[in-house]
Amino acid sequence: MRTSAPALVPIFRSALQARLLLRVLTGDGGLTAADLARALGEPEPTVYRETRRLLDAGLLMGEHVGRAQVLLPAEGNPATAPLRQLLVVTYGPSHLVGRALAGITGIEEAYLHGSWAARFHGEPGGPPGDIDVLLVGAPDRRTVDAALEGLEPELGREVNVTYVSPERWRSTDDPFVTTVRARPLVPLELSDHPDRLTS
Repeated sequence: MRTSAPALVPIFRSALQARLLLRVLTGDGGLTAADLARALGEPEPTVYRETRRLLDAGLLMGEHVGRAQVLLPAEGNPATAPLRQLLVVTYGPSHLVGRALAGITGIEEAYLHGSWAARFHGEPGGPPGDIDVLLVGAPDRRTVDAALEGLEPELGREVNVTYVSPERWRSTDDPFVTTVRARPLVPLELSDHPDRLTS
């Protein structure tokens, strides 16, 4: 089955390929195909086929730990460092912002919205501008600012955070909430390092 090129950066074969590479190239440790399938919410056979292509292309390397194959960045490949940077500035926002906010109390839900979310979902258009984050709940704002500090240079974009109360988020007559809900949203995974290989 042919897949269309992703709107965020059309040089990749598919959005799954880009998201998979991002997880491996920016992870804290090696990942198996099963780890990646869980983290990405994709069928394991599909993820396995994509990892085989990337291993065959020399963009990933595999180490056997018991019966599992652990996937790691192919650091000896000269394409790895620039590829990692490209993935961080294109597909990285949801992954990196979610990891930065993991464990902060008071956040009930978190989303990316705006132009980046629209491109992530395949809407055509120009390159995304700022990274728009919406937090539902009442976290300490200084804690959020501290957690996100340093991401802007890495992502190459300004990160803008909007806070809404749970009551406002559930409202059906709030113009801002209605507009945001009508447009593409990317939910953020806020568990602590969901893609870290567990022992």
